[in-house]
Amino acid sequence: MKIKKMNSNSLIAPSILSANFARLGEEINSVMKAGADWIHFDVMDNHYVPNLTVGPMVCRSLRNDGIKDFIDVHLMIAPVNDLAKSFADAGADLISFHPEAVDDVAETINIIKQSGCKVGIAINPDTPLSVLKDIIAEIDLILLMSVYPGFGGQEFIEDTIEKISEAKKLIDQQDHQIFLEVDGGINNETISRVSKAGANVFVAGSAIFGSSDYEKTIQGFRQKIS
Repeated sequence: MKIKKMNSNSLIAPSILSANFARLGEEINSVMKAGADWIHFDVMDNHYVPNLTVGPMVCRSLRNDGIKDFIDVHLMIAPVNDLAKSFADAGADLISFHPEAVDDVAETINIIKQSGCKVGIAINPDTPLSVLKDIIAEIDLILLMSVYPGFGGQEFIEDTIEKISEAKKLIDQQDHQIFLEVDGGINNETISRVSKAGANVFVAGSAIFGSSDYEKTIQGFRQKIS
């Protein structure tokens, strides 16, 4: 894990869901050289969400290929525990999961921590922030979904802005560092408002990998959140 990346004020996390999987390692190296901070894995199981993406073998292959950057895994799956451990073994640095997908949220948090990873809680657009009440002291990241999980390229849900502000207030009441990540519809039109509301980790898929110049796109994001 790159500790300096954990301490940065604003982090760009390109989602490999929108990358060219025929040359994934090359895509990741290119986007990191262009100024990205984290690699974001959207893991879907065609059960918890209606889509199927990647498993821990892809994560392991990237590590074996020499990629050392921070890997941020978002599990949109049920059940969670066994695959969370597999991703940790494969080289993940941070693993987020949806509380609705597990029987015992505290147990899953503990499993991820014992596996050597940071832990995040992913919150769907319809899920209230009250799910964090008894666990916020134990987590490292809150991931707010600004689209309904399952597919890339969706439009940003405007109600997320208020939810970001509310989550930031909860974080400010804690005595440890918690990142506030937003995933879905992040682009040049939305990123500045998301940042002003309090987010500091920005997941973008098609807005980055669909652009012709990764560096120019990421620099544009930096300007919007500076």
